[in-house]
Amino acid sequence: MTVSFTPNLADASFMPFNNTKQFHHDVRAQLAQDIDVLFAYAKLPSPLIDACRYVMTGQGKLVRPLLVASAFDSVNHTNVNDNANDADKNPDKEAKQIQQNNDLASLLENDSDYDMARRAALAVELLHTYSLVHDDLPCMDDDDLRRGQPTAHIVFEESTALLAGDVLQTLAFEVLTAELPTFAPFDSAIASQLIAIFAPRARRMVSGQMLDLNAEASTNISQSDLEAIHRDKTGALIEAAMLMGGICAGATAPQRMALQECAQHIGLAFQVQDDILDVTTSTDTLGKPAGSDEKLDKSTYVKLMGVENATSYAQSLFNDGRTAIIRELSRHESSSSELGSDANNDALLALIEWLWARKK
Repeated sequence: MTVSFTPNLADASFMPFNNTKQFHHDVRAQLAQDIDVLFAYAKLPSPLIDACRYVMTGQGKLVRPLLVASAFDSVNHTNVNDNANDADKNPDKEAKQIQQNNDLASLLENDSDYDMARRAALAVELLHTYSLVHDDLPCMDDDDLRRGQPTAHIVFEESTALLAGDVLQTLAFEVLTAELPTFAPFDSAIASQLIAIFAPRARRMVSGQMLDLNAEASTNISQSDLEAIHRDKTGALIEAAMLMGGICAGATAPQRMALQECAQHIGLAFQVQDDILDVTTSTDTLGKPAGSDEKLDKSTYVKLMGVENATSYAQSLFNDGRTAIIRELSRHESSSSELGSDANNDALLALIEWLWARKK
């Protein structure tokens, strides 16, 4: 397979980590290329295809596809290192260890399992973007800015934006088994596992959005109520991303449990951060309207806890998520739960640290 990286969506400064920056950079670039392949395959009519390209190629953080790739990388390296003592008995295993210690280009060239991870990364980004397009519609949050550019219903007809969200959702499931050029044929056994993980969490994401809308009419939301909303609305897709990446890399049952535990902490922390950033960061930095939660009178962690307590809570959640990864997946010996340790050589730990430090 010939690999060519496209600069679109691939800002090299995105991940400030010495040894993992290139990996994350290349994941973003490969995703941009795979989006082009998928849309060429789908043959959508205009202006639907224009709206889909518009929302899928904006300057998003791409957290969920990065989580897929990083979870794959973490499981991949952990399992290879665990089996390294058997390399002298199994030359193929030794060869695979050498291959898996190389960069993303080597994975794309040599490891067909990563083709399924690429499909999973596409799926979670398609589903996430569909949810953003619909959330921004006049009947929902009625926002006019997303990812630093006008929202889809502002640039296109509202009906086109609605249909763009619809088709991105359907493509999110189709991509897991589609016969795509430049991809190896899909693995039916892995695909069935991915769909079993993905489908219920896609449903939970929508349910969480409904619970969030219901909460706008309430004046007495507890922290447990708020967490129940966001474990579905935000956390479910983050959970799907990490589990799907792990499955593609052959994660064991304990490794899947660690990924799920980490994702549950990170997913909730991500929402707490969003609530904090909404009141502490400018619209220019966020790429979407700052203060929109207050405008819509939404129930948030800042409203419930205050900025300082919400920040402390987010940090504790990130530390708990990181601890789960180190316990079961990290190839490092450190037992520290403090963010910042051991992130240079592990793509998943690096991503968790970047999420903690993010400003948008």
